[in-house]
Amino acid sequence: MKPRISMITLGVEDMQRAIEFYETGLGFPRMESPPSVAFFTLNGTWLGLYGREALAQDAHVPAAGEGFPGVALAHNVSSEREVDEVIRQAAEAGAEVVKQPQPVFWGGYSGYFKDPDGHLWEVAHNPFMWVGPEDN
Repeated sequence: MKPRISMITLGVEDMQRAIEFYETGLGFPRMESPPSVAFFTLNGTWLGLYGREALAQDAHVPAAGEGFPGVALAHNVSSEREVDEVIRQAAEAGAEVVKQPQPVFWGGYSGYFKDPDGHLWEVAHNPFMWVGPEDN
């Protein structure tokens, strides 16, 4: 097997609200898709939005769940300034900032936000990993 993540699909409660957050608020480029799902092209992968109940049903698992889901998505950028900008943009789009950007124990700089459905995103600058403008 060649390890890769082809797509990340998030279960959402309100499809239109989620689409507006990612497309309008964060500027993710949306692909043509049926009304029951939304796809966004990312660098090297795709983000999918699908109804939370329908996604759980498709996977044959219960949709109910509270608290920390055990997963955080990460977006690495090329500078601390960019971390601040992305966190600000997410907040303006309706995200809840749960950790303000700050230096972190491993030598980088990061902050966290929750999207309108509570999905946790880390925005980080890792000075030990190159992230060029074409990678953001």
